[in-house]
Amino acid sequence: MIKGSNVALTDLSDDVGSVIVSLGWASPTGEGDADVSVLLLDANGKVRSDSDFYFYNHPVAADGSVQLLGKTPTADGSEDRISFDLTAVPSEIDRLVVAASRYEGARFGELEDVRITLADAAGENLCRFAVDDAGSVTAVIFGELYRRGEEWKFRAVGQGYETGLAGLATDFGVDIEDDAAAEAEGALNDAESDEQPDAPGPAPTEEPARQVTREDIPAPRRPEGEVVEPKKPAARPRTAKKKVTLPKTVKKTLAENDSWRPARLFPVSALKNDRDREMRATSVLLSVMAQVPEFSRRLTAGFGAPAGRMETFTEVSLPHGDSPRRPDGVIRVERAGKLWTALVETKTNGNALKADQVQAYMDIAARRGYEAVITLTNDVALEGSPLVDVKIDRRRKHKVALWHLSWAEVVHQAQMLIRHEGVGNAAHAWLLQELLHYLQHENSGCHGFQNMGPAWVPVRNGIDDETLCQGDARALEVVENWERLIRQVCLRLGGELGQKVLPVQRAKRGAAPTERRNRLADQLCLDGRLQAELRIEGTPGVLAVSADLRTGRLRTSIETPAPDQGYPLSWAKRLVRRLAEAPADLHVETLVDSETGGPRGTLERLRPEPADLLPKDNGTKITGFRLSLLKSMGSGRGNAESGFIRSVDDAVHRFYTTVVIHLDAPATRRAPSRERATTG
Repeated sequence: MIKGSNVALTDLSDDVGSVIVSLGWASPTGEGDADVSVLLLDANGKVRSDSDFYFYNHPVAADGSVQLLGKTPTADGSEDRISFDLTAVPSEIDRLVVAASRYEGARFGELEDVRITLADAAGENLCRFAVDDAGSVTAVIFGELYRRGEEWKFRAVGQGYETGLAGLATDFGVDIEDDAAAEAEGALNDAESDEQPDAPGPAPTEEPARQVTREDIPAPRRPEGEVVEPKKPAARPRTAKKKVTLPKTVKKTLAENDSWRPARLFPVSALKNDRDREMRATSVLLSVMAQVPEFSRRLTAGFGAPAGRMETFTEVSLPHGDSPRRPDGVIRVERAGKLWTALVETKTNGNALKADQVQAYMDIAARRGYEAVITLTNDVALEGSPLVDVKIDRRRKHKVALWHLSWAEVVHQAQMLIRHEGVGNAAHAWLLQELLHYLQHENSGCHGFQNMGPAWVPVRNGIDDETLCQGDARALEVVENWERLIRQVCLRLGGELGQKVLPVQRAKRGAAPTERRNRLADQLCLDGRLQAELRIEGTPGVLAVSADLRTGRLRTSIETPAPDQGYPLSWAKRLVRRLAEAPADLHVETLVDSETGGPRGTLERLRPEPADLLPKDNGTKITGFRLSLLKSMGSGRGNAESGFIRSVDDAVHRFYTTVVIHLDAPATRRAPSRERATTG
């Protein structure tokens, strides 16, 4: 689409009751990012109240019409997805405005490939609009969904704001209060919370829950001499009702000795074969989804499912040709008298999906009017590459969507809720805890990606004897499985920390994922290394992982920038003090702006003499420090104690918990309101 053009959604697809809008961009440095926001406007072009403004601290509408799904890494940057249930949008809402804003003075002109795409409920891309003239603006309206009679249309807007999120919000009637009122509002809510009886505290989140009237948006200036009437503090989400999370410390047990095991809702002792594991895992997961709406929404919102009453079923018999088929499960969601339905096919352990089986379920779903088929295995999907190559009749392809979930992602979402963010009541927390215990048990078969594939040993041997040639398909298979492993490591670490952990995929602008993987496969043949980068929210740099298949060594490292103020010797001393509890064999290297490189040494040697980190030449500029740990990697292709997969997982976990956690956190990305008022 071009700027200003519009199109009716029904002209693009028959399945537009709900749509997925994706905002994406690429950054040459791999660090650039932005925050998405949505405004619901009435016929006058204004929000009805501040609650019609959805952003990073207010991501979900109570009626399910809007849900910010968060960021997804792409080959050359990141992408933010937003789910819209157009059937649930209140009748008085005329337009849905989709925007994004940058922070700390950053501009959209610093990003590349700024774009918005729109997909229907089946995941089929319907249209795309590239914002080519973002320039120096700090906020952009990408597009809008608006009503015309009984149908919805989409318009490519591309309007920029130099005044950032605040200017955009105030233009549409969002109430931006001054600092004094915001502080009074916060004090009032704190007092309300203090009057409540003791209850389990809310889970720690990335930022305290708050409404639009906060420090991160500057107060608009009022004309000189204007008399401002005292204003009653605006309503904000109640904080008195606490969410339930797992206790920080384990309660004292009443068991007589350590051999006693607590009774479990979902036992694993009776599982004898893969069929039993598949049936039990499906039933356990679907039953919890039906009872815990916070959890089920996390798993199904991205598939186009609405927020509504959910029922789940297992071992359903459906007619298909001469003999009936039995999908592992069925999900049905009802909202406003309409049904959203999906078939579920699960696999446990290392069992792979069968293309003919999935194709049969796609045919059944299309014939019976189901919206989706969901596959659930230990495998991790690759960007732009489906797990099963299913040939679908193009005449009905848009009717049924094929989605995939990994057991590792299910575990991640359960961890985020019960350990960090909290759920509505204690019963839901207990159900999720029992689900998590079951999925993480060694006998459940739901352990996530756990096999580097049959090409692993031949590729390692080919690297050792220098017979592996560029273009070898086995090298590409290893690169794909390495990417799956890194994505799973991010899920596991993010679930433990309660923070976003995303893989960084560096590639040339416009390069397809397959091109990037082919290039990495050729690089593997040349230097024998697998490399990846992880961005962990709240850390000062990108965590790099390198597996050298020639030497059998794993290297985990992070680069921290030099402080803006102070003296180099003070920087070195402070760094060594911060790493007082880090491993003695940690390698520390000074990064300088010269080709010769800076000093380096182990932490054990540098502790008594931090000055050894300073270059001999006083004129050499220090740009930062690189911290690295080395360990031997497993040789096996599986997840056993001596396996490669476990060694990578352990290396990343050890490096974060012993090194990264001790480093200074980066400067907050949202400046105080007075600073932001000057930067726009």
